[in-house]
Amino acid sequence: MNETARQRMAALRAEIEHHDYRYHVLDDPEIPDAAYDRLMLELRTLEAQHPELVTADSPTQRVGAAPLAAFGEVVHRVPMLSLDNGFSEDDARAFDRRVRERLGDAANCLEYSAEPKLDGLAISITYRDGRLEQAATRGDGTRGEDVTANVRAIRGVPLRLRGAPPPLLEVRGEVFMPLAGFARMNEAAAARGDKTFVNPRNAAAGAVRQLDPRVSASRPLELFIYGVGAVEGAAGWERHSELLAQLRDFGLRTCPESAVVQGIEGCLAYFARIGAARARLPYQIDGVVYKVDRRDWQERLGFVSRAPRWALAHKFPADEAETVVKAVEFQVGRTGAVTPVARLEPVFVGGVTVSNATLHNMDEVVRKDVRVGDTVVIRRAGDVIPEIVRTLPERRGANALPVQLPTECPVCGSPVVREEGEAVARCTGGFRCRAQVREALKHFAGRRALDIDGLGDRIIDQLVEAGMVASPADFYALEAAALAPLDRMGEKSAGNLVAAIAASRATTLPRLLLGLGIRDVGESTALALARHFGDIDALMAADEAQLREVPDVGPVVAAHVARFFADAGNRALLEALRARGVHWPAVPVMRAEEAPLAGLTFVLTGTLSALTREAASAALSALGAKVAGSVSKKTSFVVAGEEAGGKLEKARALGVQVLDEPALLAVINDRKPPT
Repeated sequence: MNETARQRMAALRAEIEHHDYRYHVLDDPEIPDAAYDRLMLELRTLEAQHPELVTADSPTQRVGAAPLAAFGEVVHRVPMLSLDNGFSEDDARAFDRRVRERLGDAANCLEYSAEPKLDGLAISITYRDGRLEQAATRGDGTRGEDVTANVRAIRGVPLRLRGAPPPLLEVRGEVFMPLAGFARMNEAAAARGDKTFVNPRNAAAGAVRQLDPRVSASRPLELFIYGVGAVEGAAGWERHSELLAQLRDFGLRTCPESAVVQGIEGCLAYFARIGAARARLPYQIDGVVYKVDRRDWQERLGFVSRAPRWALAHKFPADEAETVVKAVEFQVGRTGAVTPVARLEPVFVGGVTVSNATLHNMDEVVRKDVRVGDTVVIRRAGDVIPEIVRTLPERRGANALPVQLPTECPVCGSPVVREEGEAVARCTGGFRCRAQVREALKHFAGRRALDIDGLGDRIIDQLVEAGMVASPADFYALEAAALAPLDRMGEKSAGNLVAAIAASRATTLPRLLLGLGIRDVGESTALALARHFGDIDALMAADEAQLREVPDVGPVVAAHVARFFADAGNRALLEALRARGVHWPAVPVMRAEEAPLAGLTFVLTGTLSALTREAASAALSALGAKVAGSVSKKTSFVVAGEEAGGKLEKARALGVQVLDEPALLAVINDRKPPT
């Protein structure tokens, strides 16, 4: 009986996978939905009778997993890069000109692969031996979140590829919500009295990041694949268009509007065609993407910074709308920056309802002559950030009021000052200002500062709202019993968080200085201050003249540091941290001229195997080197790991010496410059 059941279940799975491919990839179903449902019901019944015969790639296993405790971290084998944006025909022609200049005479027959730019969530999916192994969000391009269970729940994502795929195939695509499905979902939510989503992009992103995969499965999500990441064991594809065709043969869905076009004129014609059809498409887009079709030319063009030279996202013009400025309020950020924000009559623009728009600073208010009561034109910059484009003074009423910078902080009442030569005005309240506290706490607990694992933005927001934390020192008085009732916490998570906070008590002076949030003191400056003074007490006793003796510390930064430590509240915070057990060893004083790598600038690119980029950067900095993010004529050495891109190419073009990872380790271990 078991063998008969096994054979029937295998046949059903194969038949269902075939119909999924016909429906989701080819958009050409062979059977009605009712017949498909009967096949699925038979399979579910057999699997319930024979649970020992259920396979992980069965179509019944898309849904039903238990809620996820948290999203794990995934390191992308190949970084998920972003694309350079173009906002005009001139930008597109400039991109084409750069491509042609780099390719030379070969570019006479240049073809581009063009496709709509979907407004969704970028996803990477790894298939091993044809079976779905892992799915992850883009994250910061290097690390993303593990959302495998949720992506498995998307009907259009094959759990097993067709044909003969490579042993390892990592595909990249965009998860999105079709407009019709979005409308139905919001209608149903409104009927239940639930919160509705503002736009399909937010709805798709929220669905993919649900902690309960069953919720993800209930949302009308789809996926288009637009490229690949890591591939092992494949002969390769000569053209991007050939790659897309092969991916479709594997059972992966690609955008049906993709096309190969001739040169820049073909690109612009495609842009116009898709723009005209934009309102009729079943999904939301914000532009089109051009990619050099030949993959060997893609490799030849390479990368710059975090974007390929062979691709461009040509964005549609931002939607604009008119509305009225009801008020201008002032918000206070982590560093005390007092930012004017326009409160607007709500208006629908770029797919969302906009009721607020930042005015950046008072210079911007004056330049645009924004007054309360004005009719203004707004747009969403890059279809994301609302901004006031201009006022319409011809429609200004007699009661329109000029905007005045407050002399006191609207939150804590501390004086607001605007230093000479600066556009930004700031609250002087520091940690005494509630508006600054929340962001300052997040900065203190961040990965590059005290690195308190599990103490994310959501938890900190709850702690502040509950009045449990008002300064960084308060973290170290938290107890598990008080944390457990917080949303999505529980006893185990609370215990883990308390343990992580306790572990952070042992830190370093550079991390502490960074965590304090002193204006203009980043990682490199914090390290330089620590190496120069050795301990916090010597640093606090230093005047501006002594601070200016530190490498890379000019008069502005010196003034900020001196002012910070002159503040009684900031000194009290340091004493409170010490009283709660936070400690840091003294740093051996190293004058710049004594450091073995003093005066040398390193740039790191690619993936290192023996140590992380952060660890390598810290080790070089500890020896007196400056670690920069970009290559220039002033760069001394470029360290190239695996998958090094545009920085390596630029180093070679400028004649900068390139080191591999063994050479880097020799520099660190020998404490001397490379020969």
